[in-house]
Amino acid sequence: MGQILVAIDTDCGLTGYGVGGGGLAGMHVVRTVLRDLLLDREPEPIEQIWDLMYRTTLAFGRKGIAIMAISGVDLALWDLRGKAAAAPVAELLGGRTGRPMPTYSTVWDDITPAEARMHSAFKLHVENRSGHDSVAAVVSAVQNARDILGADKPLMLDAWMKWDISTTLAVAQAVEDLNIDWIEEPIPADDLAGYEQLVAECPISIAGGEHEFTAAAFGELIDRRLHHILQPDVCWCGGMTELVKIYNMVNAAGLRVCPHRGSEIWSLHALAALDPQPLAESGRPWMTWVGGQPPIKNGSITLGDSPGLGVTIDEGHLPGCIT
Repeated sequence: MGQILVAIDTDCGLTGYGVGGGGLAGMHVVRTVLRDLLLDREPEPIEQIWDLMYRTTLAFGRKGIAIMAISGVDLALWDLRGKAAAAPVAELLGGRTGRPMPTYSTVWDDITPAEARMHSAFKLHVENRSGHDSVAAVVSAVQNARDILGADKPLMLDAWMKWDISTTLAVAQAVEDLNIDWIEEPIPADDLAGYEQLVAECPISIAGGEHEFTAAAFGELIDRRLHHILQPDVCWCGGMTELVKIYNMVNAAGLRVCPHRGSEIWSLHALAALDPQPLAESGRPWMTWVGGQPPIKNGSITLGDSPGLGVTIDEGHLPGCIT
């Protein structure tokens, strides 16, 4: 997915860090467009800077790589905002730190009994289950997971946009009695008519939004109630500025937010401050260069009280670093 690190230095000695996406193309947007907008500019107000970055990239942006690049810059600005105020971003959002929040683990293979003891809930990737009857293969995998987890531990499914409507409904009807909390991204993200049918006909809640961008686009999903659970990724959807807007819209609509990779430090502040039902998805364990990430212990995660986002980066020892 080409995750990129954005660092913003200030003349008062503070540095803000954020992670975006888009790989080398995203870095090109940062270096050739966004950097020029920020040089010699005050880092506040962030919300106005976001609007400026969005308008400047509008002709080639709106979704995808340009918004992924903006996400990294926006998160770095929020990190600076917290550091300048000597307060965690969660407190700036009206929340508090130190509260344990439940986590769920996303797994691609079968869940083991040892894993079952480590998290409060699990999400099983089922898009690539093969066999003579793909629906039967999915049902078998879900039944095995439920047998290991027991009857009550939350279990979700992720089809990663690989199914169609008929497959989704067939799977949902077959596993309805297995206590499944949601089916995530069963069909392509742009098939809004398909999602409208699924939320009306599927007996299991529908989740999605991981591959959607900006609060404006989430507004349509919310207004038309095309998902029961909205899953923005703060490193892709436009950064903290947009995630806050999304939370406010979803909470007002009586729906639920469950951010993609919510246990990562980038989203965790929003969960601590804005989420009435926080459930933090496991993150990217291979990103060991992100320091300050709170550990998951006994199925929960607790945000610390470091200023800003609480992230620490050793810029001299980054893997694959192209400055």
